[in-house]
Amino acid sequence: MLSAAFPVFQYDLFIPVFRPIRSGDWAVIVADAVLCPGYWSDVRLVTGLAGLVRNGETWMSMSPMELESQEIGVRLAEGHVVIFGLGMGWSAAVSALNDAVTSVTVVELDSDVLALHRDLDLFAQLPEAAAAKIRLIQGDAYDWRPDGPVDLLMPDIWLPLVSEGRVEEVRRMQANVQAKAIYFWGQEMEIAHHAVAAGRKLDREGIAATIADFRLPLIGLADPDYPEKLKRAAARRMLKRWLPGSTPTA
Repeated sequence: MLSAAFPVFQYDLFIPVFRPIRSGDWAVIVADAVLCPGYWSDVRLVTGLAGLVRNGETWMSMSPMELESQEIGVRLAEGHVVIFGLGMGWSAAVSALNDAVTSVTVVELDSDVLALHRDLDLFAQLPEAAAAKIRLIQGDAYDWRPDGPVDLLMPDIWLPLVSEGRVEEVRRMQANVQAKAIYFWGQEMEIAHHAVAAGRKLDREGIAATIADFRLPLIGLADPDYPEKLKRAAARRMLKRWLPGSTPTA
């Protein structure tokens, strides 16, 4: 039995119930039981795993890896939160459940994803006060400008966890948004990549210096376990993506 060999995934943050649904090239599918490694945690058994698929390619899922790779942002969220990329709606839902968050604006480019969520009605699973915080807008992450102050920007528009030029892309978004704080998907990989290339350790000081180089108001270090989480995630996910001749140090 898989459940005897691997612990069943349990999580303290809200996970919506999904049903299979399709909109254009997009579909939500639900698997019975899947073994999934986390972003920084060990392999666990996930039952009823929902995923968002486009033409057979998974863009997001309710796996431990996906949830852990977004959780620092939603746990530290406050005020007006702007999310670029709707995905499965998890970060929007959990941000809205955070008492420190007053409103959540989600900017999504793809009309089929928006149509899928209209049919899915995911946010109806939230308490009325939390659901009322969420506003969905069709728009381009690189062009959209807010009509008021933004306390936290969380861009999540990429398919791969690691891609070239991501810091520069986030700077383009921030030039329009001027958020007080940012948490972008995969930022731990970017921090690790640049820190190691600069000969820094992946400790609190090395991470802070690398974030300063980015010239972006990244959050993360407010989590006391952030350096250890970042090191574990990078060791698992960077694989052969380190720059030639560079290796991470303790």
